[in-house]
Formats: sequence, C-alpha cells, structure tokens
Amino acid sequence: MKVNKSKWVKGQAKSLKWKDVRGKRCRPPVSSSELISSPVIIRMVKEHQACVKKKPTVKRLKSKAKPVSDIKKNTPQSGLKKSHAQANGSSVFTMNDESNNSEDWKEYSKSIHGNGVETSAEMEDVSLGRLEGESLHNCAERDDRQNHAVLVMQKDQTLCFRGKCLLTCLYGRVEVMGFTIEEGQQSYPLFSPASHCPLTIRALESSDQTRDETTEALPILRKYLQLVSWKKLLKKVTSHSSIVLLEPMETPLTRFLSSFTDLSELNILLNYKIDRMMSWLSFIGEMDGCAVILVCGTKNVGKSTFIRTLINNLLNHTASVDYLEGDLGQTEFTPAGCLSLSTVRGPLLGPPFTHQCTPEHMIYYGHPSCETDLERYLESLKSLWCRRSRSRATPIIINTMGWVKGFGFQLLVDMIRFLPVSHVIQLSHSGINQCPAVTPEFMKTAHGCQTRPPAQTALSEFTESHSPPRSYTHLIVQSEFQGVGRQGTAKHQRTNEHRELSLLAYLSQLQSPDPGPIKPLHSLTPYQVHESRSVALGVLHCEVVPAHMFYAANASLVGLCCLGEKVSSRGGPVLLSQAPICPCVGFGVLRGIDIGRGLYFLLTPVDPSILRKVNCLLLGAISLPSCILTTQPGFEGEMPYVTTDYSFDLTGAGKLRVFKGLTRPSHIAPK
Repeated sequence: MKVNKSKWVKGQAKSLKWKDVRGKRCRPPVSSSELISSPVIIRMVKEHQACVKKKPTVKRLKSKAKPVSDIKKNTPQSGLKKSHAQANGSSVFTMNDESNNSEDWKEYSKSIHGNGVETSAEMEDVSLGRLEGESLHNCAERDDRQNHAVLVMQKDQTLCFRGKCLLTCLYGRVEVMGFTIEEGQQSYPLFSPASHCPLTIRALESSDQTRDETTEALPILRKYLQLVSWKKLLKKVTSHSSIVLLEPMETPLTRFLSSFTDLSELNILLNYKIDRMMSWLSFIGEMDGCAVILVCGTKNVGKSTFIRTLINNLLNHTASVDYLEGDLGQTEFTPAGCLSLSTVRGPLLGPPFTHQCTPEHMIYYGHPSCETDLERYLESLKSLWCRRSRSRATPIIINTMGWVKGFGFQLLVDMIRFLPVSHVIQLSHSGINQCPAVTPEFMKTAHGCQTRPPAQTALSEFTESHSPPRSYTHLIVQSEFQGVGRQGTAKHQRTNEHRELSLLAYLSQLQSPDPGPIKPLHSLTPYQVHESRSVALGVLHCEVVPAHMFYAANASLVGLCCLGEKVSSRGGPVLLSQAPICPCVGFGVLRGIDIGRGLYFLLTPVDPSILRKVNCLLLGAISLPSCILTTQPGFEGEMPYVTTDYSFDLTGAGKLRVFKGLTRPSHIAPK
C-alpha cells in the first residue's frame, strides 16, 4: 500500500483545510510489514492541529539541555524518586584537567576524526540490526563505580531487553515503543518484565547532520566512563550515532512486588537478553475533525500494545491524548473492573501495572466481564463520555473488549453508534476476521443490544439534530506476531495474573515512598469511617442477603464512590439494593468492621480531602490477590483473614451469579 508522506514543518502557522475523503472511508486489510508509522502519524497530528486552529502545544524540548541532576521528574505511577544523570548538550560540559592533560585528549580526538581511516576500520565490525552477542559487547561499556552502562547505537540498530532501567539519551535520539527520546530530555523509566513482551530501544537518525560528532561525544563519554572504556566507544561514534545511558532503578512498586516470592523474578536487574518483539502501528487516513479512534478485535490480538504504541506516537507531537477504557478485564490505568476516562501526558514505557494512576473520571463496574449486566455497562460508558468537555480538541483513543461474538459484538455495534467515532481500527489474525468487518456499510444493517438500524448517534447533543448516521474511516490490521490469538501459558502471562499485578501496583501506594521494609496489611494504620456519616454499602456482582453483608465485605477490595444523592441513615448500616452508576475516586481494603461501634476500618491511598466526599463503598468480584493475605509476616498465632476450615462442597458455599439482560439472539423479536 502506497502512502503519501507529509512533511512536518516546525512552528507551522497556517491551518490546512480538511480534505473530503468520504469516498475513501473503507480500506483493504493491511499487514504489519506494510504499516507506516511516523509520516502518517505526523500527518494525523498536523490535521488535528488544523482542526483546533491554533499553534500546537508540543512536548518536544526546544531549550538547551540542562544537567539532569537539576531536573526532578515526578512519576506518581511508579513512585520513582531519583535524581537523573547528566543529559547531553555540549555547552554543559567543560574540558577540565582530571587525570590526563586536555591537550592529549584533543590530539586523540583529532587522530580519530582526521582522515577517517581509524574510524572506518573500527566501524567495520558494527553490524546493523539487533544488538546481541559480540556486536553488543563492542558498543556497550559498563562503569562499575557509578553502576551504569553506556551504549553507542547506530541508526536503526535495536536493543531488546528484559528487566527495568532508567534511560537517558545523551546524544542523538532513540525510540521506545513509538515514543521518541532526544538528548536534553529527562530520564525515562523503562519496564520490561517477563509478564509481557520485551521492550526494544531503536536508534533514530540524528536531526542535525552538521554537528561535529567526535568533539561533542568526547566530553559525554568522559563524564560517564573510565579512560579505556570511553576511548573504545568514541571510535564507534558517527554522525548517525546515538548514545544512551542505562541506570538501575528502584521504586516503591518494584520493592513491593519483590517482597512476594512468586513475583520477585519480575524485577530482575537490567540485562541484555535479546528477544524478538513485533510492534506494529497502522496508518490513519485523512481526518475531517478531531480524532475519535476506536480500536477493536478479538482476545490476545494485541490491542493493548497497539494502543500504547499509538498513544506514544501521538505524544511525540501533542501535549496529551485522552483515553476511554472500555475493557473491564484488561484495564490500562486502573485495577480491573473499571470503566474510566483518562488524560495521558507521559509515554507508556511498560505494561499496565507500571503506570497505574487516577483517571479524571471513573466508574466501578465491579466485574472483569460485562455479561452479567449489559445495560449498566453501556450506560456507564455513556456517562463517562458525557463528562468529557464538548469543546475539548484532544484526540481520544477508545479501547474495547475482546468479546466480539454474540452479545459482545452487539455491544461493539452499540458503542460505534453511541460514540462519535472518526476512525475504527479492527485487529484480526491468521488472515481471518473473527467477527464481521464493522464498516460504515455494515453498520447500516447491524443490530446492537440497544440500537437498531438505521440509527444516528445516541448522544445527539454532540451532533446536529436530524443529521444522517455518522460515517468514519475503517481499517483492518492483520497481526503477524508469534502466538497471536493465544493466551500466554508461561508464569505471569495469563490474564488473571495481569489483573492481580495491576491491583498489587495500586496497593503499593500504601507503602512509604522511602526505602525500607515492606509493611503487611495488618501493620498499616487504617481510617475509621463511622456509620453515622451515612456511608452506604453495596454489592455489585452477586446477591447477598443483608444479614451476611458484613461477612462478604470484610477483608475485601471496595470501590470508593460518590452517590449523587445524600445517604440517610436511621441508626444502622445503609445497604444498597441495586448497583448504582456513580463516580469512583479510588479503592480501599475494608480491613475490619466493628459492628458494635458502627465502624469501618479502611486502608486506602486516596487523599483524605477526596475521601471526605465518599458516601458509598461498593464490593465487586475483583478480589485481593491471595499473596496479600497469605504473606503476612510479623504476627503470632492464626494468620489474619485466612482459614482452611472451609468447604465449597456445602450447599451455598459458593457465590450466586445473577445474569441481567441476557436473552438468546434466537429469542429476540425482530423490530
């Protein structure tokens, strides 16, 4: 497929007129080998800026580089607290005398940079492509005194690794999962655990071809390496080279996960294990409005990786990207069971559990699947969309479930009709569509759970009244990576384990950000919530008789929610009979209940100023990971919250699941 490449002009002032491309809405399937990333993403951003009709807010740093030690990076998702190593910028380095004479270094620099004989000879052993084995050994040096490594990469070379590290681009620029990191920028934490596909660092071509690479690279290498090491790497530097600094890092999240024996291998130290990673990015056609991109596809087809790469590419050129979470089982920024609307302002350089954060708006559905209550799922998504400002001109990415058969496909049809999408990207594999292609033509006859054709968008307040059904660009992408369509079978690669990791990451915020031993649940000081404050208690996922409500809620995860109406108490606990659709501000662990004094004991990282607004605790099917309860050091006697004196063979021992709104398609009367 041929794509016209658009040139990106910095500081472009004139707005471009949108092209009328209604005749080019549907495109044929595209394989990952044909996909083009940067030029088309740039064109998409360029047209988006024309829609906004103002000078773009660009993230790229334009000022000269600052010493990274002066930059304090705030990373609330991972709890990172670290002063960064020196970033590149020749103006911040000085040629001073330490152990050798500066004139000797200048002569050495000239001998390399002279007629190119020595440089070209040394460069013969540099192989393009993946860095591994001998090629990696030749272009990387480690400084044991400062506990870091420096790597010189040539254009298009890649390094695929497992582990975690702090990456600083000292010279040139590199790309990680679609996000471009340039010299002079802050350091970025990279997470590449065994639970997900490994990250790849790729060297890009330098934007300035006129610079004196040897003279500028010399003070950089001197600062971070010893004499023998920097002399070796200096011979590898060309005008197309990039120099990166890799440092070990430790965060409250990694310390918390390492405290559990079964999870300790997730946080291995940085190493250079090479593995293959196929990342892909589809191009998006011309846009006639601000982008509303819906991504759909069956399970294990790569939607989450695709979306992270797409968001990172957009963040190269725009300050933020909105994200609407529609997948209850594999959420990106919250524990499972949530629908949320977030604004992403930083790159996503790791799996979901490494960047947990509080969304702008969130609703706790309370189950990893919506099959028990389809109507509440759709109404929750509508509620979130209505909270988004109509005048907001930021592109938004919509994630969907991997349930694309039966009622799941009908929900997808409803979402496309409810939300004013401009692009639908449909991922599939093996050359086969696991569900019909949701083209604008198909939608003219498709039936949803709540909608029937023909229908205009249900959120009519976002469109002109009596307008025809909204059209959109549809693109099918064929995934080609190994194991596509199958869930991982190795340890920590199953979806239920991913959900546990996200919840553990959220609970790691209960720990102190300062280094020290990890505290178990029973040693943390809880908040006391009195019934007289009229805090209601409800169960979302099953039926529980009122007499057993406290037994079900004790030592469980609860959503901290805010009902729109005041909860009135008549001296006892307020129990909800129906599942509400209301804002959720976070989560907590109901550590204990004192019925006599009417107290709830709650552990939560939510700020007290926000906690005062909470008037409802919702219990869902998202349970605490077993390791939280079974790994509790520092107590005597019986382990809290854990018992072996229980049998599921007894009648009523298991929870009762209630299905709402599920009718077989054959029983649905035609309209």
